Amino acid sequence: MSDGFSNVHTSALGLPSQGKSEYRSRLGDFLATFAGLSYEAEEILVEGDRVAAAYVMRASAAGEPFEIRGVMRMTIRDGLIERRTDYFDSLTFLRQTGQA
Repeated sequence: MSDGFSNVHTSALGLPSQGKSEYRSRLGDFLATFAGLSYEAEEILVEGDRVAAAYVMRASAAGEPFEIRGVMRMTIRDGLIERRTDYFDSLTFLRQTGQA
């Protein structure tokens, strides 16, 4: 990712960040929150410097397993990710983890 990496979330539960160092400083907590985290790519589309990846995210949060679908849109500049916008359904996550 670029030094100015912009991590945008459209979900109410997502936490946006600005800059590679801020993103990296948050990554450890994110990985610790979601035990067994995996992403399965369902479809990847590339057009020039833009990429869209539909995925299924699987993990457990506080001991509760969940599986949610989402899409990441990315802009690539000079071989580095400059911007990532993530779309996923917060309500599905909350229901599957017993929070709604």
